[in-house]
Amino acid sequence: MFKKKDPPPKPPKQFPPVLDWRPSVLQPLDQIVDRVRYYTDGKRDFAVFQCGTVAILPAGLSEPDAALHAKAALHNVFHAHPDMCPLNMDDGNVLVRYNHDVLTVVLKSIASQHWSEIEREHQRALATDEVLITPMGPNKFDEFGMKALFGRCFMFMDAQAPTVVRVERSVA
Repeated sequence: MFKKKDPPPKPPKQFPPVLDWRPSVLQPLDQIVDRVRYYTDGKRDFAVFQCGTVAILPAGLSEPDAALHAKAALHNVFHAHPDMCPLNMDDGNVLVRYNHDVLTVVLKSIASQHWSEIEREHQRALATDEVLITPMGPNKFDEFGMKALFGRCFMFMDAQAPTVVRVERSVA
């Protein structure tokens, strides 16, 4: 007569996860290319996706093979746990590295111009049920961490619609 109702089923978890935040700005690809050239001393080929994610390539791949390699690398990051390793660079930018030679550059100038959005929205750059442990505690981020999450958004955006827009060649 007074049977307790079962709780509603939880919605299935989405895999791969997606983020709730899509930044209102895209970073200038020419500046991303310039910084990746600097960070690699011009010694590496790399592919650039439409939102600025970069995949470092083996030397000498043809354009079609370079795009295929880059897409496969990004797919592998996106379909595993997308661990990130952010680094402060000597030029003030933040380099966010992932497995499979995939990376994102967060340009200091863009982060400064859009800081209010980054500060306000950075928690939306966490996937559902994701917990990142920082020195400040679980899912607590300082300026550096907020910039890393901002950069990671671009990787997620590119992974959901992977379009290589440029293949850059070694200059060394």
